[in-house]
Parts: sequence; structure tokens; C-alpha cells
Amino acid sequence: QELEDQYSPSRWSPRLDRDTIIDAHFAVMAAGTERARASAQTLLHVPYGNGDGEKLDIYFPTDPSETFPLLVYIHGGYWQCLSKDDSGFAAPSLVSQGVAVVAVGYDTAPKGHMDAMVLQVRRSLVFLAERYPRIRGIYLCGHSAGAHLAAMVLSTDWTQFQVVPDIKGAVLVSGVYDLEPILPTYVNDALNMSREVAQRNSPMRHVTSAVPAACEVLMAVAQHDSPEFRRQSQEYSQALRAAGWSVSLLDLAGVDHFDVIEKLSEDSYVLTQVRRRAVPR
Repeated sequence: QELEDQYSPSRWSPRLDRDTIIDAHFAVMAAGTERARASAQTLLHVPYGNGDGEKLDIYFPTDPSETFPLLVYIHGGYWQCLSKDDSGFAAPSLVSQGVAVVAVGYDTAPKGHMDAMVLQVRRSLVFLAERYPRIRGIYLCGHSAGAHLAAMVLSTDWTQFQVVPDIKGAVLVSGVYDLEPILPTYVNDALNMSREVAQRNSPMRHVTSAVPAACEVLMAVAQHDSPEFRRQSQEYSQALRAAGWSVSLLDLAGVDHFDVIEKLSEDSYVLTQVRRRAVPR
């Protein structure tokens, strides 16, 4: 029960009760994405593979050139809900600064399993690198389960893909970096992971030595994330640092697991400002 509570982010928010907060979060993300789609030049439902879920949405800069930087957003939802269609909410503040934003779709559970989701996100980046060869680097941003998938991208051996995406930075927000603790919890009911699958897909177990031009990693955790979520961010940031990566860990006051990412649509929010500095125009 203790572990269930630790991995139930809705139990830790002081703002709303646990049922209301998830519905409210979905509503905020969907409404923000609707506004972004209405205001930006977009290319929606672009297939990067043959599967139904293998599509992405692209939000182009207000003043586009072929050499824009690309921020790739990977949604959360515990690998089983939300989608790219709720993931454009933070685009307006970036497209106005000359950055293109891509919201990646992947097959969530129970249709998708963990190995497949990780592979899909990796393949989406290969697709983008091939489609936009002149972009000024790819920057990853992931929340919760999306932060886990972004972290798995950082451990990719790209030799099997014949393309090496130029990943210059990663913003990992309130992520899970070791999947083993969630095996006995309700989260694994839909995922149906074995211990072997969990270990194979835990970024914490696959930290590679930083190459000389390794990307900058910005990790963020919310004040009202559970102690276990906060521990995971601290330990993963330490493991990356020990392997030579450049890592900053932001502890964001006054936010919970949900509004820590929702507020990225606000220009005045500290994480918006830090992320904007992390993605040079």
C-alpha cells in the first residue's frame, strides 16, 4: 500500500482531491493544445511509422527558416493515457521564439508494451532527423512517463538506426527512471511488465558515459511530487553526473505533479524561462 501511494501522484497534490485533479489535468492539456493548434502553423498526424499510434504533430515557428531548433515533447499519462492530441499546450511560447515543437504519439498500454514504446520514440527522432536535416539540433522534453521515455532516448545505441539525431538538450520533468518499484503496483496492471522488461527499460540501469558533445540535461521535480518521485529524480541526476553528463536539477516550489508541466504554457513560469534559455534560437 505504501508503494501504491508513493506512485499515485494524485494523492500528493494539496490543490484538488485525487479524482478531480486527473480530470482537471486532462482538461487543461486538451484546452491548451486546442489553443495552440488554432494559433500556430501546424502539420498534424504526420506518420513516422506504419502503426496507428506512430504519428506526430508539428508546430512551426512564427517566422520559419529551415534551420530552426526542434523541441520534441513526449507526453506522460503513466504509459497508458493522454496522447499527442493533448501535447501541444506549450507550443505557443516556443514557436513565437523561432523554435519548432513536435508532439510525439506512441502506442499506450494495453495496446503498446514498454519495449515497443521506447522503440517508437527512438524511431520518431530518426524520422525527424531525416526529414529536417538542416535543423539546429533536437531538444527533448518529457513529463512523468514521457520523461522516462526521453531518458531512454539518452541511452540509445544509434548504430542500429544508421542515423544519429543531433540531441543537444533534454528537459526531464517529474519522471520515473527505475521501473522496478512500480512492478507490484496498480501502474503495472495495464503495462504487464516482467522484471526483465522493467530492468531493460530503466534509464537508471543504462546510463552511458557522456560523449564530449553530450547534451545538457535539465531535470525538474515538483515540491508536491511524492518522496519516491523526488528520490528517483535525485538518484538519476546523480548517476548521469557520475558518468560525466552536464546535469541541473530544479526543485520547483508550489507545484504538484500536474501543474509542474501545465504551467509551461505560461511565459512567467520559471521552468518556461529556463527551458527557453536551454533551447537557443
